[in-house]
Amino acid sequence: MNIEQLNNDYGIADHVKFIEGAGGFPFIKIDNAKAGAVISVYGGQVLSFQPANEPHNLMFLSESAYYQPGKSIKGGTPICWPWFGPDPEQLGRPSHGFVRTLFWNVAGTETTADGDSKVTLGLTDTAETRAIWPHGFSLSLEITVGDSLNLELITRNTTSQTFHITQALHTYFRVGHIDQVAISGLDGTEYIDKADNALLKLQTGTITIGTEVDRIYRDVDRELLIDDAMFGRRIRIKSTGSKTAVVWNPWAKISTGMGDLKDDDYERFVCVETANAGSDIVKVGPNAECRLGATYHIERTLPELSNDFPTAA
Repeated sequence: MNIEQLNNDYGIADHVKFIEGAGGFPFIKIDNAKAGAVISVYGGQVLSFQPANEPHNLMFLSESAYYQPGKSIKGGTPICWPWFGPDPEQLGRPSHGFVRTLFWNVAGTETTADGDSKVTLGLTDTAETRAIWPHGFSLSLEITVGDSLNLELITRNTTSQTFHITQALHTYFRVGHIDQVAISGLDGTEYIDKADNALLKLQTGTITIGTEVDRIYRDVDRELLIDDAMFGRRIRIKSTGSKTAVVWNPWAKISTGMGDLKDDDYERFVCVETANAGSDIVKVGPNAECRLGATYHIERTLPELSNDFPTAA
C-alpha cells in the first residue's frame, strides 16, 4: 500500500494521517481534540487508544509483537473471524480465523459532526480466502475515535447460501498490575472454564485473577466493568450483537512460552472480549448481515500525574 496515495485519498488534515509503522505496515494515526489512536491496516486492528487528559493507554501492545505477514499482532483489538478459537472443522486452519493476518482495505475516513474521527476498513472474499473458508462475504470494521472508542464489525453474506460464524473483538486492555484488577458484571453467569477441562461453572461475585484464566461466559446481556486500581480508573464495556464474553489471561507459564510476549507481560493486561463464541453461533442468511459492536470508555477514579504515550507508531 502506498502511504502517499492513502494520505491523498483518505487523510484528513490535523486528524487522520497514514504513516509507515512497525514492520513497514501502513498505520493510521488519529489525533483529534478528544483522543489519539493508532490503527494497523494489517489485521484491521486498533493498536492504541488514549483519550485526551487520560494518562494511560487503554490498549496493551506487546513490545515483542510480531509485525510480519502471516502472523497476528499481539495486543490492541485483534479481530477473530469467521471462527473464534480452534478450527471448528479440525482441518488445520489457523485459530481465530484468518482476517487478523490479512491487509484490509481502507473504505473511508471522516470527521463526524461532534468531532470524532471515523475510519472504515473492509475485506471481501478472494480466491485465497475461499480456499480457507468457501463463502462469499463482505466484512466492514467501523472504528470511531472520540471520548470513547467504538468498534462495529459488520458481516454481509454476498451469496445465496446461509453460512454460520463465531467471532470476537479480542481486546487486550492495559492494566497497572493484574493482581489489582477486578471485573464486574458477570456475577451469577455460567461460564465454560477452558483452563479446567471445559467444565461448566457459575461465576460468584467479581472476577479477580491470580492464575491462568480462559473462560467463555454465556448469555451475557449487561455492561462489564474492569476496575484497574493501580491506574486509578475503570474501563466500561458496552456490547451489541453479542451474548458471549470471554475473559483471558495466560499467566506466567504460557506467557513465558510465547515468543511475542515478555515473560512478565501477563501482569500488564487482561483480555475481556465481546464475542459470539461457544454455542453462540451466528446464522447469516443470503444477502443478510450481522453486527458485532463494542464501546470502551474510561472513567477515572483517582487523579494521576504520569503519562503514557502510544508507542505503536
